[in-house]
Amino acid sequence: MNLKLPLLLGCCLLVATTTCAGTSGSLGEDAPGKNKAEVYITTADRQQSFNHITQELSKVSASESVITINPTVRYQEMDGFGAAVTGSTCYNLMQMTPTDRTKFLTETFSDKNGLGFSYIRISIGCSDFSLSEYTCCDTKGIENFALQTEEKEYVIPILKDILALNPTIKILGSPWTCPKWMKVNNLEERKPFDSWTSGQLNPDYYSDYATYFVKWIQAFRDEGIEIYSVTPQNEPLNRGNSASLFMGWKEEQAFVRDALGPAFKAAGLDTKIYAFDHNYNYDNMADQQEYPVRMYDDEVAAAFLTGAAYHNYGGRREELNNIQQKRPDKELIFTETSIGMWNDGRNLERRLMEDMREVALGTVNNWCKGVIVWNLMLDDERGPWREGGCKTCYGAVDINRGDYKTMTYNSHYYIIGHLSSVVKSGAVRVESKGVDEKGLMYSAFENPDGTVAFVLLNEGNEETRLTVTDGKNYVDCVVPAKAVASYHVEIDFSGYIPFSSFSDVGELW
Repeated sequence: MNLKLPLLLGCCLLVATTTCAGTSGSLGEDAPGKNKAEVYITTADRQQSFNHITQELSKVSASESVITINPTVRYQEMDGFGAAVTGSTCYNLMQMTPTDRTKFLTETFSDKNGLGFSYIRISIGCSDFSLSEYTCCDTKGIENFALQTEEKEYVIPILKDILALNPTIKILGSPWTCPKWMKVNNLEERKPFDSWTSGQLNPDYYSDYATYFVKWIQAFRDEGIEIYSVTPQNEPLNRGNSASLFMGWKEEQAFVRDALGPAFKAAGLDTKIYAFDHNYNYDNMADQQEYPVRMYDDEVAAAFLTGAAYHNYGGRREELNNIQQKRPDKELIFTETSIGMWNDGRNLERRLMEDMREVALGTVNNWCKGVIVWNLMLDDERGPWREGGCKTCYGAVDINRGDYKTMTYNSHYYIIGHLSSVVKSGAVRVESKGVDEKGLMYSAFENPDGTVAFVLLNEGNEETRLTVTDGKNYVDCVVPAKAVASYHVEIDFSGYIPFSSFSDVGELW
């Protein structure tokens, strides 16, 4: 698919005409004009792919189905939306010609000339989608810390290219394993454990491992790359990943409380720390249920934790709402989901609907401030991958390794793009309600510049007609069957009671 981007504040790809009422056209770099809505539509049959129109607002509703946006009822502030920029992703990007790579990164990350992806995840050391197994301190002794070839030749150059296009992008770092010399077989015997897979962190090395995090953040800062957030361990309950480390909640609590948090404070780092970074169902381990809440029970550890991160490889997204209700003072982010051969990952008709429902809108409507999917780009043979890693995963985009030019855009690219194109960092999710029909799901936001974003999923087999209103202005929509539609609207909220007059409340979808 050849993507062509019109200019817009985080905008979209002009491919075909849309069935929504309005006048088609492209935009300049400014926000939408008053009394106009910018609309972007993607259909599961690929007939429309980020299709763009400009639509006039009206003063009356053209539909009996009305969704009302209420900006006085406010939920979480959004950090952003994006994908993991793994070693494999960076390798594939570096195989492209400089012109093609710049074009793709612009279309993806630019907030003026592209979709405005705004949050990315990278690994601290190797992941299961790295070019080799390594950490940044494989020789015993924390004084031996150093960035490795994968960072220097692939990850850092790509991050610098992305930051040149979007200087405000947020970066989250997660380790798949600590250095092997810090591992033991278990916390009772504490025998050395010379394996990339499984093992546990020796408490004797808590201080050294905390220093490892500090040195890693400082090394990236020296390259001009700020790290916004980290998690202490990717999938801490997963012993079987090709690079992995088991870290139950008691261990992670102790590590954060006694080492990581104090080390960040001593180094003057304001990098956020998110607990857990694993599945909704805690891998069905009875003693690990509500993992982050148990960590928060220690007030010292809780003071160092911004919130918790989740994946969706087990359990249900309603767990997000459960955790938020127990600790509404702590944030939630969604940091990983995959598509692949096991879930019909290249079938857009299935995956666009399910991933928009479960990952994009489903996590946001259950309090997540950020949504990050797994590999941004893999090749068309699902790589490069390492032995023991996932051999059946697809990327948000798959590139043909025969020419490193031809690309297939999968569901994850669309679901992130439909959010990032209209919902900006610092936006606040606001109340939207009034239509409760099977197959319809939606969310509304007020952007920092006062514009309104609205994202809607229609899973039905028929087009849906409805109106979105703030009570004064009306956007009349015709959304095709099995489609996602995003709206960017300038609405005057003057006369509403300000945000500070209300307490945060929530909703469960």
